[in-house]
Amino acid sequence: MRTRWTVSPEPYDSPVAAALWRAYYTEVSDRWYLLHEGRATDPADLERGIASESGAQLARPNGELLVGRYDGEPAGTAGVRLVEPGVAELTRVFVAEEVRGTGGAALLVSAAEDAARALGATRIRLDTRADLVEARALYARLGYEETAPHNDDVYAEHWFSKRLTP
Repeated sequence: MRTRWTVSPEPYDSPVAAALWRAYYTEVSDRWYLLHEGRATDPADLERGIASESGAQLARPNGELLVGRYDGEPAGTAGVRLVEPGVAELTRVFVAEEVRGTGGAALLVSAAEDAARALGATRIRLDTRADLVEARALYARLGYEETAPHNDDVYAEHWFSKRLTP
């Protein structure tokens, strides 16, 4: 089966990166508010949340943002950043709903792991929420192991780590 996905680095502040960040943040924010408050995110809160994360931590020399394109169209992201010597954080893993189930998420995570290795990481870690069951299943399938908390993010409920082999 031939893949229709390509993955390449993207400047964190490009229009493509901004559009995918907006799609990602809108989805995870709305999912949280629908679960906990029975409503979508307030538009003003949504704009504040999107604006609060520039993505600058996903720029070289200590990070990288990757964009996945499906049939040439931007359809997903994954980012990595060094958080301490030898340790990278996986973040912003997202695949547009219309192309989920086509292998993009695993491809993006694999590319992010390669980028983390290139940054000098030997371990990669992440956090996620309990309601993001698809993400948790993906990480487990890709060899990530659930660990003790490594941060105090108010929205983090599950923490994962994986040793990166050369």
